Amino acid sequence: MSLSQSVRLEGRVLFLTEDFELLRKQIEGEDLGEEVVRDIIDGRGPKLMDNISTDEITPGWVCFHYDQTLGQYAYVGLRGGRVQPGDIAGGGFQAIVSGQSKGCGSSREQAPYSEFAAGIRFVFARSIEKIYGQNCQNIGLLISTDFELLRRLLRKEAIPLEEFLHGLDPISKEIVRAGGLFAYNRKRLEGTLSPPPIQTRSRPMTMVEHIIAAHAVTDAKRGCLGVEAVRPGDALFVRTDVRFSHEYVTPMAEALFVEALGKDAKIREPESVFLFRDHLTFLDEVMSPKHRAMGLLEKANHLAEAQNAFARKHALKLYGELPRGADGRSQGSEAICHNAVLEEIALPGQVVVGSDSHTCMAGAVGALAFGIGATDMANAWLTQDVRVRVPETLRIVLEGRLGEGVTAKDVMLHLLSQPFFRTAKGIGKVLEFQGPGLETLPMDELATLTNMAVEAGGFTGILEPTEAVIAYLKEMRGLSEEAIRSRIVRSDPNAEYFETFVVDLAKVPVMVATPGDPRNGVDISELKEQIPINIAYGGSCTGGKRRDMDLYAMVIAKALARGRRVPPHVRAFIQFGSQRIRRYAEAKGYVALFEAAGIQLLGPSCGSCIAAGPGVSTHPDEITISAINRNFPGRSGPGRVYLASPLTVAASAIAGYIVDPRRFLEELDCGGWV
Repeated sequence: MSLSQSVRLEGRVLFLTEDFELLRKQIEGEDLGEEVVRDIIDGRGPKLMDNISTDEITPGWVCFHYDQTLGQYAYVGLRGGRVQPGDIAGGGFQAIVSGQSKGCGSSREQAPYSEFAAGIRFVFARSIEKIYGQNCQNIGLLISTDFELLRRLLRKEAIPLEEFLHGLDPISKEIVRAGGLFAYNRKRLEGTLSPPPIQTRSRPMTMVEHIIAAHAVTDAKRGCLGVEAVRPGDALFVRTDVRFSHEYVTPMAEALFVEALGKDAKIREPESVFLFRDHLTFLDEVMSPKHRAMGLLEKANHLAEAQNAFARKHALKLYGELPRGADGRSQGSEAICHNAVLEEIALPGQVVVGSDSHTCMAGAVGALAFGIGATDMANAWLTQDVRVRVPETLRIVLEGRLGEGVTAKDVMLHLLSQPFFRTAKGIGKVLEFQGPGLETLPMDELATLTNMAVEAGGFTGILEPTEAVIAYLKEMRGLSEEAIRSRIVRSDPNAEYFETFVVDLAKVPVMVATPGDPRNGVDISELKEQIPINIAYGGSCTGGKRRDMDLYAMVIAKALARGRRVPPHVRAFIQFGSQRIRRYAEAKGYVALFEAAGIQLLGPSCGSCIAAGPGVSTHPDEITISAINRNFPGRSGPGRVYLASPLTVAASAIAGYIVDPRRFLEELDCGGWV
């Protein structure tokens, strides 16, 4: 298929239906009948799968590859293993079709790359997540939510390429026409091709719009920055202040960088580029014999080695792994990237990009922070900028004060469960948190809000720094209050918002998200039966912060005082987000407290959050209660994962089943909360 003038379907179409028998028939070579296809496209059934995450397209272990081998493993994580290695690549499929929220979850570019390497050239879905869609454009996958185009392809029509560009901004259109981002950027830096100038005149703007306008690249060749104003829909490049990646992505981005620019290519302003060894630190403790036999541990270790070499070559700051203990076991990394970015790197008003979807966590300090794929990162190393289509902004107004036993994690699970987000209307939008309720929350709770904005499909989450944020930055960076306040960017009083949500914090219940999606949130009281657990996990960037340690300790201390520990049938873990957080827990006496309760403590790493460390399930019938941010099928092993707050995780770890922490402490007769 050429991307010159027109495109035509030359292979088969795979409809990813919830009817697994139909799915299997297609994989085994049987095409669906015209009537069934018509019913699927018209929405009459069989129903297309919604919320297919990048974890399902390329599970964590698949991402140890970053070449054409990925094509053999496309979709092997789909709904717990409905697709086998080689099924997609060997099926002659050229188009793939699914429902809402295609490509939700991780920013890993290995997902669309695996589809491309398997022969897929067209991706159709009812809605497509922002980062996944942008990654598809960067590598030449044609994507569309217009099922009329699919009908025409099925009729073997030759369709002008331009019809796949409807709804795209001018830059995205030119990238697709150029055949990819590197080809486009080469011309842009030469000055032979430029994005259309921003025509927007002065207008009231949101925080994000102000930051974008200030960082807008107006002349790539000369490095000129800044425009008068922007509005949603404007397309431009913005200059980044911080670029970071981790060992899961750095080698793939480097391979793209070298392939396009040569082995002697230089990184622009390397002092603002940071690398992290934080994803696969504990992998050797949990990798299955099957995957070891496939040589995957060696491939995973090579990722870290390749990143180390890249850091040395370009003199980049690398947050590495600590020396292993006397027993040969990992002590973890210096920090999970998102925790370190908050502690040491990001500042208000900056543009921060990272090779991870939870980069938005840095929005808690008033930075515009968002995740990008490997191709975008490789280009950003060269240009120091990234493309942006100015997003719509949702205003999330928090009022009141949280009730006892309720946390920011409950707020986000409650928000995500609302119909607006469950129906994918939040895709690509900014969640700007406002309101007097923000001032009642500690810094780390604010970071939970922004971290989980991506679970809504959001472009990012952001808030105007509160007094708690200013105090945090003073403590962590040694900055003066004046210096911090001078950087703060504020939304104009009459800025325009796509929609406003008002959340009364006092009415937010204790929540859990049932297995399969973070948007499956329910009031914990709606769990009609006692759900025994096998694993309780407190950690990840979302659940491994200082305040999270306070919350775990609040429950564990009271349980120990009543003679309660983790029961024998439960494996309980707490994992620190950074070494600074571990030192905080040690100083508070939490480490001894947790160990006395029978909890295994882990050094910083993404760990079981990406099925790469202790706390991962090993059997489909295992149940986990977890403080991580997402629970897509296979995300933390084959078992079922319920998401909850640190309080709920700690209480459930001691109880042995999922329990409301308030009721648990009442049963202990603890006399309320401290």
